[in-house]
Amino acid sequence: MPFSRIDLHEGKSESYIQAISDGLHEALQACFNVPERDRFQIISEHKPGRIIYDDYFDVNHSDAFVLIQITMGSGRSQAQKRAFFKRLAENLARSPGLRPEDLFIVLSENALENWSFGNGEAHCLTVPREMWR
Repeated sequence: MPFSRIDLHEGKSESYIQAISDGLHEALQACFNVPERDRFQIISEHKPGRIIYDDYFDVNHSDAFVLIQITMGSGRSQAQKRAFFKRLAENLARSPGLRPEDLFIVLSENALENWSFGNGEAHCLTVPREMWR
């Protein structure tokens, strides 16, 4: 049930954006056991100068910089998170050709009680976990 925000510079093709969406979802499925039909993403394109970033930790970014913020329930191990970072970078390098240096990822965890998928219900508190698919 992760919720992802993807920010990138405007002007990319639909196929480029779809490849980022698909590569992200595949990594979430593979590393965090996210179900296939559990995709919640907002993709925002920004004019030049509206995404501001520095080179940091000796990582040199280019204008192809992509920021992915993921809000998710807590409980993933450090090993799962490391595997996810690596897999997502590999996925996006393969398609759409994003340099790993240009991928910035932020994971934010919260409690399951903070999620509602509609109808004003606290689904994660009232629906048995095996029905979350």
